[in-house]
Amino acid sequence: MTAIKHALQRDIFTPNDERLLSIVNVCKAGKKKKNCFLCATVTTERPVQVKVVKVKKSDKGDFYKRQIAWALRDLAVVDAKDAIKENPEFDLHFEKIYKWVASSTAEKNAFISCIWKLNQRYLRKKIDFVNVSSQLLEELPKVTEESVPSGENQSVTGGDEEAVDEYQELNAREEQDIEIMMEGCECAISNAEAFAERLSRELQVLDGANIQSIMASEKQVNILMKLLDEALKEEMLQSVKEQMDQISESNHLIHLSNTNNVKLLSEIEFLVNHMDLAKGHIKALQEGDLASSRGIEACTNAADALLQCMNVALRPGHDMLLAVKEQQQHFSELREQFARRLANHLNNVFVQQFTQALLQLYNRSYFLSVPGHDQSSTLAQHSVELTLPNHHPFHRDLLRYAKLMEWLKSTDYGKYEGLTKNYMDYLSRLYEREIKDFFEVAKIKMTGTTKESKKFATLPRKESAVKQETESLHGSSGKLTGSTSSLNKLSVQSSGNRRSQSSSLLDMGNMSASDLDVADRTKFDKIFEQVLSELEPLCLAEQDFISKFFKLQQHQSMPGSMTEAEDLDGGTLARQHNSGAPLPVSSEKDMIRQMMIKIFRCIEPELNNLIALGDKIDSFNSLYMLVKMSHHVWTAQNVDPASFLSTTLGNVLVTIKRNFDKCISNQIRQMEEVKISKKSKVGILPFVTEFEEFAGLAESIFKNAERRGDLDKAYTKLIRGVFVNGNFHHICTNPLFLFISLKHFFEGVEARVAQGIREEEVSYQLAFNKQELRKVIKEYPGKEVKKGLDNLYKKVDKHLCEEENLLQVVWHSMQDEFIRQYKHFEGLIARCYPGSGVTMEFTIQDILDYCSSIAQSH
Repeated sequence: MTAIKHALQRDIFTPNDERLLSIVNVCKAGKKKKNCFLCATVTTERPVQVKVVKVKKSDKGDFYKRQIAWALRDLAVVDAKDAIKENPEFDLHFEKIYKWVASSTAEKNAFISCIWKLNQRYLRKKIDFVNVSSQLLEELPKVTEESVPSGENQSVTGGDEEAVDEYQELNAREEQDIEIMMEGCECAISNAEAFAERLSRELQVLDGANIQSIMASEKQVNILMKLLDEALKEEMLQSVKEQMDQISESNHLIHLSNTNNVKLLSEIEFLVNHMDLAKGHIKALQEGDLASSRGIEACTNAADALLQCMNVALRPGHDMLLAVKEQQQHFSELREQFARRLANHLNNVFVQQFTQALLQLYNRSYFLSVPGHDQSSTLAQHSVELTLPNHHPFHRDLLRYAKLMEWLKSTDYGKYEGLTKNYMDYLSRLYEREIKDFFEVAKIKMTGTTKESKKFATLPRKESAVKQETESLHGSSGKLTGSTSSLNKLSVQSSGNRRSQSSSLLDMGNMSASDLDVADRTKFDKIFEQVLSELEPLCLAEQDFISKFFKLQQHQSMPGSMTEAEDLDGGTLARQHNSGAPLPVSSEKDMIRQMMIKIFRCIEPELNNLIALGDKIDSFNSLYMLVKMSHHVWTAQNVDPASFLSTTLGNVLVTIKRNFDKCISNQIRQMEEVKISKKSKVGILPFVTEFEEFAGLAESIFKNAERRGDLDKAYTKLIRGVFVNGNFHHICTNPLFLFISLKHFFEGVEARVAQGIREEEVSYQLAFNKQELRKVIKEYPGKEVKKGLDNLYKKVDKHLCEEENLLQVVWHSMQDEFIRQYKHFEGLIARCYPGSGVTMEFTIQDILDYCSSIAQSH
C-alpha cells in the first residue's frame, strides 16, 4: 500500500499541487468487483482545499488516472455501518449516497479517522459520523499561539497532519548525507546499535555546541527573536486572512440565499397575479345570466379574464409545477363549460327569433289567403305594402353577444363554426320565405291579380314568346298593354292580323294607348325601383351584422375595380362566380360572401323571374330595368366591388342586358320584314315616325344614366335598320359622294398616316404627291359640281312624296353632308400639303349657292 501511495503522490497529486494524506482500496457494494482507491488530499497552497478523490487503475497500462473528485465540504454523512463489529462496508453521502466496501477494516478505519481529523481542522465539525467507533474519533489537541511556536500550527507539513502522515519520503540531499555518514562508520551496517549510540553521542555534542553558540551570541539571539516575532505577525495576518475568506464565503452564501428567496417570491407573485381567476368571474362563467344585459357584460368580462389567464406566457419551468398544471386544467374545464353553455344559449336565441319572425310572416300572409277575400281589389287599393320585414331588432339583440362570439372564435372554433352554420340555416329559410312573399306581392302589383302573376311567374322561358303571341291574338285593337314589340309589327304588314297586345311602334300613334303605356311603364318602373331599394339595404344590413357579430373583417377594395359589372364602355359583363357553386374560403372576406350566398340564395332566381315577368308584360320594360339595375350595381361597386350585393346585381344585370339586346334585335328584324309598295311614291315610313317617339321615350329613361353607351349602340343598330330597310341607300348613298375620286385619294392619304408616316411627309409618296392632288382636284370644277347636284335633286324629287316637306328635309341634310366632306378634304390638304397653295376649285359658299339655286328653280 505504501508503494501505491508513493506512486499516486508522484503521478497524480504532485502535478496538481496536492498532498495525499490517506488512501483506502475499495469497490462498489453489490456490484462486480472493480477495485479503485479513495484518497483524502489537501492542497499545498492557501487557502487549503480538502478533497476526496476517486482514482482508478487504467485497463490498458500500469498507471493510474483521476476519475472523480468531491470537495470535503459537500460531504454530509459518513456511515461506518457498525461501530462494534468489524465491517469493511461504509457509505459517503455527497449529492447522493455512495456505498463502498474496503479491502480491509483497518484501511477503512484509517481513512475514516483521517476524514474526521480533516473535518475537525478545516470544516468546524460539519460532517455527521454515524456508526463510527469512539476510539477513531479522537479530539485533536488544541493548538494556541502561546504553546506552539510561530508557524507550526498552520504549517501544511506540521501539526496534526504529521500524525496523519504515515510515510515521508526522503529527499535527495537527505539520502546523500545518510550515505556519507554510513561510509564513515565501519559498523554502520554490521552493528546498528553501536552506530545508533554513536549518532546519539554526536547529536548530543552538536546540540550542546548549538546551545553554547546561541548563548554565546546575544546579538544573534536578538536577531533570531526579531525574526520569530515577524514570523508570528505574518502567521497571525495569514490567519486573519483565512478567517476573512471564510466570512466572505459565508456572506456570499447568505447573499445568494437572499437572492434566491427574492426570485422565488417574484415567481410566486407572477403566478398568483396572472393565473388567479376571481371567484366572481368563475361564478359568472358557471352560472351567469346570458339573457340580461348585466349578465352578458359580467360573462364577457369573465371570459376575457379567463382568456388572459390561459394565454399568459409562462416562464421556463413553470409548466412543470403541479399547481400550475392543476390551474391550467381548471381553466380548460371552465372554458369548455362556458363555451358549451354559450353555444346552447345562442342556438336557443336563433330558434326563438326564427319562430317569432315566421309568426309575423304568417300573420301578414294570412290577410291575402282569407277565403273569399278579393285580392285584386285589395291590391288595387294598395292594402299590401311592397316592403321587406326589418331585422334590425333581431340584429340589435344579437350584437350584445358580439364580444362573446369573438371569445368563442378564439377559444373553441368548432362551436363557433357550428353556430355559424346554424345561423345560416335558420336565416336562409326565413329570408327565403320573406323574399318569396315580397316578390309575390311585387308580381301582383305589376299584373294586378295573383292569378296572372302566377301564370307569368310559372311560365317557362322557352314558351314565353309563344305564350305572348297567343295572348296577343285576344288583345283589343285600341289598347296598348304589351311588350316592346314597339318596333315590331307594322299595320302595313298584314291587314288580316289582329292588333297585338305587345304592339309595335305603330301603336304609339294612338294617343290614348300611348298614355296608357306610359302609365303602365311608369308603374312598373316604380315597382322595380322599390324592389331594388328594399333588397339593397336588407343585404347591406345583414352583411354588416355578419361582419360585426361573427367578427369577420371586411377588407374594402379600391373603388373603380370591376369584377362582376360592365367594362369601361358599358358593354361587356362578366360573372365572377356561379352563385350555385361553393367558393374556397381563403379569407374572412370570402367567408362573409359565402355566408351571404347561402342566406340569400333565393334573391338571384327571384330577380330573374321578376325580370322575365316584366319582359313578358312589355319588352320596353327592359329599358327601365337596365337603367335602374345599372345604377344600383354602380352604387354597390363603389362600396365593395367583390361584395355579395355587387356580385348578385351584376349577374342579374347580365340577364337584363341580354333582354335589352333581344328587344333591339326584334325591332330590327320586324323592320326587315316590312314590304313597301313600289307603285306609290315613298313617303315617311310609319316605323320612322314611331322611331322618333321611341327615341324620345328612351331619352327620357336614359337621361343621366350610367348605361348611356348601350343606348347609343342600340341607336346605331336601329338607325342603320331604319335607313337600310327604307331603301335610302338607293336614293342617297351613291349620289352622295359626288367627290368619289377625291374620296378614294384622301382615303389613301389617311391609310398612309395610319401606317406611321407623318402627315407632312405624305406629299413625298409617289401616288400622293402634289401633282396627283392637283390632277384629282381638276376633275371637280364648280360647273361639274353644280351639274351633279342638280341631277341628284331631280332623282330625290322623283322618289319622295310631298308629305311633311320631306324633300326639303332630305335636301338640307344632303347639303350638310357635302359641306362636312368639303371641310374634311380641306383639313387634310392643309395638314398633309402645307405651303403647296393647292385648294379646291369651289368654296363652301359656292356649295350653298348651288343648293339654294337648284331648290328655287324646281
